[in-house]
Amino acid sequence: MGEADEPLGFLIRDRDSKYTRSFDEVFRSEGARVMLTPIRSPKANSFAERSVRTVRHEVLDLTLVLGRRHLDRLLAAYECHYNSQRPHRGLDLRVPECSDQVAPVKKVPSIERHDVLGGLIHEYHAVAA
Repeated sequence: MGEADEPLGFLIRDRDSKYTRSFDEVFRSEGARVMLTPIRSPKANSFAERSVRTVRHEVLDLTLVLGRRHLDRLLAAYECHYNSQRPHRGLDLRVPECSDQVAPVKKVPSIERHDVLGGLIHEYHAVAA
């Protein structure tokens, strides 16, 4: 946590018994406020659960992680792909970093494939003529 560029403001977590007081104390020692989700409200943490599931399904279940540095590189590469290339249903199949709507084309240009994460993910781009 000491490597972060921005200070940690808060941690939102559920009330699972696997999180002990010492777990919370690590975040409090860094100046973060620990906030618990409401009792018996499974949808309160749904965005975090969905993002964890997506990362596990698309990257971590298919990769043998060799250490902390390797994991950090994997997650950084995936974060870049997720925010700049991957379409999102909640955004009408647009990407978060590009809010403009893409206009349909009359002629399909040549397409080039770019592999991300050693070929686990493929990104496709139009080739300049």
